[in-house]
Amino acid sequence: MLKITKENEYKQVVNPTGKQKAPVVFHVSDELMPNESTIEKLVKVASNEHIFHHTAALADVHQKPGRKNPSGTVVATEKYFLPQLLDTAPNCGMRLIKTPFSEEDLNKKQIDEMFKKFVEVVPTKKYIGNYIPLKTVLDICQRGSSAVLEHLGKDASDAENMLMNGNMFEDEKISKKDLYTALPPMFYRFGQFRLGILGAAGNHFLDLMKITDILDESMAKKFGVKKGQYVFLVHTGSGLIGQYASYFYTPKRKEHLSQKIISGLGRISFLGNKKDWHKKLKTDLPIYKDKDEFYAIDSQSELGKNYYTAHRAAGNFGFANRDFIQHNMEKAIKKVIGKENVLELLYDMSHVYVNKENHYGKDVLVHRSNTTRAFGPSKMQGTKFAETGEPIFMPSSMSTSAYFGVATEENESTFRSAAHGTGKAKEKTSNVPQNKEELFKKMEERNVKLYNAASKEVINQDASNYKDPDKALAGMEANKIIKTVAKMQPVAVLMY
Repeated sequence: MLKITKENEYKQVVNPTGKQKAPVVFHVSDELMPNESTIEKLVKVASNEHIFHHTAALADVHQKPGRKNPSGTVVATEKYFLPQLLDTAPNCGMRLIKTPFSEEDLNKKQIDEMFKKFVEVVPTKKYIGNYIPLKTVLDICQRGSSAVLEHLGKDASDAENMLMNGNMFEDEKISKKDLYTALPPMFYRFGQFRLGILGAAGNHFLDLMKITDILDESMAKKFGVKKGQYVFLVHTGSGLIGQYASYFYTPKRKEHLSQKIISGLGRISFLGNKKDWHKKLKTDLPIYKDKDEFYAIDSQSELGKNYYTAHRAAGNFGFANRDFIQHNMEKAIKKVIGKENVLELLYDMSHVYVNKENHYGKDVLVHRSNTTRAFGPSKMQGTKFAETGEPIFMPSSMSTSAYFGVATEENESTFRSAAHGTGKAKEKTSNVPQNKEELFKKMEERNVKLYNAASKEVINQDASNYKDPDKALAGMEANKIIKTVAKMQPVAVLMY
């Protein structure tokens, strides 16, 4: 039986006993604690010899099928990458986009026409998206968002409104030789055809939201947001190039036949017997696929250096994908409303990645799995957010409220991280639609219109499956993770 110590109403700790090496700190109330099997999974994570200080779980903590580590967690190590801690692909993330529109500017007919056009230009499930030359693929992998913005003829200064300035390498210079050493050339070829796709995985979405309440007037003015304003929230990832890069170095069971085939071909064509790290990867992955323990990669080894290069290079496609989607949204808006360049990026954040940071006086490798970085003002010096702290946004389901806020200086126990949503609930939180017809009816009753919805599984993204956003926010505020600026409500949703 697990012994949980309650530090306060919104923080609970499972302290080490037996094989457990480090505490597991849950930043949630009793009501939002996950089920026992999820807690046991986290205890197993905290039993790994490489875990630094503690394992942090946030409001959206829950177990996802096929994952060794629950979603909504932050884990740090001093020397080793643990790729199985992370969700499928690097730089799954979200961006919040401001518009100049309010209810007075857009009527229901215009919103409907706009989203019908979005369905055409922002595909959910598609094999070929927007084509780019191979040299642009490599440029994106090296420089991130700036490369694709230049390719699109956009203002590259938009990258300032992104995590790490839209480049997971930040100031580190990466050569094309480094890229071709880290991943099979065929993976970069796939990148030529995969931008601008929202994706069919999980709850990737394109939402139009209305700001219904301003909770911090001063901060809202600094961000240029006001009550009644329409904003877009986009959730998507690095696509196939991110998945292939992740699977290439991770002993995961493939979720789709195509992943198994391409990953296999990549390894066969790329991994020879002359390099020691190639031989190690070929040997290790089959062994660890069914092992209970986590696969660890020494960050100072050749294998570790190439893993980190591949992880960040593929992760840069997350920024680029969201750039392309925003670009295509702008073209659709121009066709429907007749106005161009009306979208303004507020912030783009990643919630699946590993990064070198300093915490508790140590340089560590922070693994965020469906959690976002949340640096307070002092950690954001030298950026546009030095006065405010890093922007945070927390959506929930297709038809429940979302929140926008900023990070504080007092959230070290989360490794300066925040929840990226509310997460799946243990028990249903409202009536459960049994089919799409009931889902559409429920959405209509909540004044939200759903578009695309081609998947049979879309009913699983209904509000009944998700935790109450107000209760999740209460814990975030109590633990001084977020200072809330605005409340938002979905108006229209595009999802597979």
